[in-house]
Amino acid sequence: MRILAGFPPAGSVDITARLIGQWLSERFGQQFIVENRPGAGANLATEAVAKAPPDGYTLLLTSSTDAWNATLYGNLKFNFIRDIAPVATISRGMGVLVVNPAVPVKSLPELIALAKSNPGKITIASAGIGSGPHMFWELLRSITGIDMLHVPYRGGGPALTDLLAGQVQAYFSTLVAAIQYVRSGALRPLAVSAARRAEILPDVPAVAEFVPGYEARPWFGLAAPKGTPGEIVEKLNKEVGASVANPAMKARFAELGDTMFASSPTEFAKLIAGDTEKWAKVIRAAGIKAE
Repeated sequence: MRILAGFPPAGSVDITARLIGQWLSERFGQQFIVENRPGAGANLATEAVAKAPPDGYTLLLTSSTDAWNATLYGNLKFNFIRDIAPVATISRGMGVLVVNPAVPVKSLPELIALAKSNPGKITIASAGIGSGPHMFWELLRSITGIDMLHVPYRGGGPALTDLLAGQVQAYFSTLVAAIQYVRSGALRPLAVSAARRAEILPDVPAVAEFVPGYEARPWFGLAAPKGTPGEIVEKLNKEVGASVANPAMKARFAELGDTMFASSPTEFAKLIAGDTEKWAKVIRAAGIKAE
């Protein structure tokens, strides 16, 4: 049994794949091996699963990246909604908008005001064109109309490094990547991207408290090639769902800043379709194209 992950080891997709792979190995008594297939914004792994035999032996650790890739990339050799069968949701994460302490703002409204009075001069980093941090920022920009200078990096690590050094001023980091710097005071948190505040940062407001309608939460789930027998999908869904009720698994995901949640394959399909449509509007309005 293989679980393909479209990103390198140690990232959130890889960690999620290994946690759920270990869980499934124990539940089925059969080894689930995580195979990293990074490249093309996770599309190499997704394409491999889309073209794999629908026998349940090749699975995909899918994420919200697959939903926005459908619009970001114009020459994909697969259709995510048509060629991939949703199996089960695993967890949802969130981003946190942080600034270097030298930036003279202490709240999101203050940052918006500063950006509006200095259009195109305040810098905001991302982990690259089409990355989660980029999408979180573009959604905020589409609602508020603020103009900041986007500085894409090749990954979240370099973006955080330059933010800490003051080379850029703001960044929509993943919660798990930024939490240690927030707690130490090295970075100032302004807001989280979920609709509600994070349990591990209860004093940090949600963006939606100032910008109604804003919500950007990356999700992670398990998928299979379209045509995988229903009984296999249901059995996998049941076992992944059981992990959500396991205190040790919930605690491990909480350490990553994620919240586990279970859904049926049909509910997961609706989540994918809704996110694909939501992010398509943001991407097209901003004219974003993958590099």
